Order: sequence, then structure tokens, then C-alpha cells
Amino acid sequence: MSRLHRDTSADAMPLRNEQWQLRKEQAIARGQGNSLPIYIDRARNAEVWDIEGNRYVDFAAGIAVCNTGHVHPRVKEAMVEQIERFTHSCVMVTPYASAVRLAEKLGQLAPGDRSKKAIFVTTGAEAVENTVKIARAHTGRRGIIAFHGGFHGRTLLAMGLTGKVEPYKNLFGPFPGDVFHIPFPIAYHGISVNDSLKALRMLFKVDIPVADVAAIIVEPVQGEGGFYPAPPEFLRGLRQICDDHGIVLIADEVQSGFARSGRFFCSEYADIEPDIVAVAKGLGGGFPIAAVVGIAEIMDAPLVGGLGGTYAGSPVGCEAALAVIDVIVEENLLAAANRIGVRMGEKLREMQSLHPEIIGEVRSERGAMVAVELVQNGNPEQPDPGLAKGLVAEAAKRGLLILSCGIRGNVIRFLPALTIPDSHLEEGLTIFEDAFEHLVGK
Repeated sequence: MSRLHRDTSADAMPLRNEQWQLRKEQAIARGQGNSLPIYIDRARNAEVWDIEGNRYVDFAAGIAVCNTGHVHPRVKEAMVEQIERFTHSCVMVTPYASAVRLAEKLGQLAPGDRSKKAIFVTTGAEAVENTVKIARAHTGRRGIIAFHGGFHGRTLLAMGLTGKVEPYKNLFGPFPGDVFHIPFPIAYHGISVNDSLKALRMLFKVDIPVADVAAIIVEPVQGEGGFYPAPPEFLRGLRQICDDHGIVLIADEVQSGFARSGRFFCSEYADIEPDIVAVAKGLGGGFPIAAVVGIAEIMDAPLVGGLGGTYAGSPVGCEAALAVIDVIVEENLLAAANRIGVRMGEKLREMQSLHPEIIGEVRSERGAMVAVELVQNGNPEQPDPGLAKGLVAEAAKRGLLILSCGIRGNVIRFLPALTIPDSHLEEGLTIFEDAFEHLVGK
């Protein structure tokens, strides 16, 4: 007899968040956790409503996915029109014009003047893994260099590249070999640009010869690692080292791309041209799609059939991404991201001035990628992850969605939609301040 039964929960009284959480814990493996027991019913732009009718201002945007806001009318229209035509044919079997148009757009938008080509995949981790495949095919070399605190995804190679153990790498090794990590420059923690570049040069002497290095992968702003921006001189230094030794420079712009930083790509702040760029998250405006875009001769290194995937470059995702690009341009979301960053930075520094022993640093120099680092006694080496965790929960109780991050777990990151109205931005900042004062006043 079949064990499948009809879900009758909708026929009875609606379930509450806590009831759905209990069902989730019974049905979904614990490894796929959730930071808040809030079950979403609907969303619009920068507002979210749960199944109990509670409203939240959204400063998370699905982890920088909904840069154009939840259910942007232009993006929704493009997706619906595509769904009415067809939903899948596999771009590697019978392709479609939207994939070509999107590849052309990405080539035009990517930093630098050299001719570009692109491929499409489904997730950010998949994009990152393909950057490594392409770099190795192009160079014929094996080694990949990444950074402490970097985050590049949850697949096995991406976890090997990631420079944060908990919770991403614990229990999952061994990881692919020929991956090396060096310190990322963070002035607040006493790591200078010179320190990082010196460590890179030492790596060539003690771990892997420079002639065996295929690529260096770097986030222009570390995302999960703590929202630390890479200094422009550091990125320029990496570019020079790569040029000197025939190494491919990969920019992981999965979180920092698509207007989030106040530029289409955050690499533009350093005025460099990465050889390859990984993009995802904000690319599809809420629909899963990812891409790799890079210098044509490098992108063409793999043989025909060496890259791809069944769902790579979904036609619905391609149309969504084309609409996202139009929205960014037409609604001037680059300027909006910078305005958001300035306003949030002002408010958070006001709070810092009142609590310098708790708010160690405010980071708001890369558009709407904003963060506060929480410490004890004003000491960068005394992180306060407990306060960060408490703030996520307390803010949610008051109607605000925020995220924590950082290798020490003590950073609050703010990722509002770039389309957020000023009134909702101010409302969210007020909620955060109230939640903060409530917790630190105890």
C-alpha cells in the first residue's frame, strides 16, 4: 500500500510558523537549517509577509538575490511570457535567442575592453567550479589560490576554495588537492595589503611553484566571510602578479555583482579586468541562473561539450536576467545602491559613536553591501557572536530581516533591495536600532 497521503493541512485551520518548523525538522535534513522559523507567504519589493500575516522589512533580499526587489513587475512579466512559450529545451540541445542575447549583454557589462564570452549554469557554486575548470584548461596548470574567509559555495571543490570551516567544511573532507589559502587583507584585523601579497610570494617558495598555479580566485568584497572589501591596491597587485606569471585572475562576484556594490561589478572599483568573473544571485532577480563570463580566448579553452548542464541557462532565467539588466539601467539602481550605502553608513556610525566598545567597525564603502562588526570592549580580537545571533532574532521579532556572517560569526550584514523606498529603509534602520538598544541595554 502506498505511504503517500494527501496533504489536508490547507483544509483545516492554517498552521502557524512554529508548527511548520516542527514539520520541517521531521522532513528536511538538519544540515539544511534555517536562521529564522518564519515561513513566507508573499513578498513585494522590500516587504515580506509570513503565513501568520506578520509583515517584515527585508534587509536580506534572499542573500543578495532580489537586488531588484521581490517580484519586480518587469522581471515577473518577462518570466511569465517565457513560461507561456516553453520552460525547457536544454541550451546544449536546442538553444534559444535569449541565451545568446544575455551572453552578449554580460560580455558588454563585464569589466575591461577585451572580447568576452560567457557560459550559463544554475548556481553560484557551479559557476565557481567552472571558472576553475576553464582556468586549468587554459593554463594546463593545477594550482588554485584562494583566501582566508572567502566563501565560494557548498559543492566539494567550492568548499575546498572556501576559507571558513564552520559550518561549511566541517565533516565533509577530504577536499580536492592543489588548493592553497593565504590571508585576505583586513586592516581592522591588522592584515595589510603588503602582508597578503608577501604571503602570496612566500607561497610560491614553500608550497607550489608559480609556474604550476592556474588561477587566483578572490571576492572583491568577502561575503559570508564578513563583508570586508578588497582594497583596490590589493586587487591591482593581484592583477600584476597574474600578468607577470600567466595566472588567471578569477573574480567571484556572485554576491557583489549586479549593482549591489554601486557598480555593475565590484571589480570596477579597482579599475582592473579580471580574466574570468563568476556571477549568480542578483543576476536572475529571484530565479536560479548563474554564469561565467571572461576573456574569449580563455573561455574557449575547454573542448566542445566540456562545459554545461541540463538546466544550464534556463530560458526562464535568461529572460529574467535580461529584464534585471534593463531594470538596473532604467531605474538607475547603481546610484540607488550608493545612496542606500551612504544612508545606512550614517545611521550605523551614529550608533557606533554611542557604543564604540560594541560596534567595532562599520563597513559601507561598497554601495548597498553594508555591515557592522560586533566586539567586546572595543577589541577586534574579542568578537561577540552571541550579540549578532541575538540581533537577528530580536530584529525579526520586531519586523526586520537581517543576516549574520563572518568567520567569527560577529558581523551583521545588510542587503536591502536596491529598489527599497526611503520610508522602508528608515523603518528598517529604526527597528535595528531599537533591537540593538534593547539587547545592549540589558
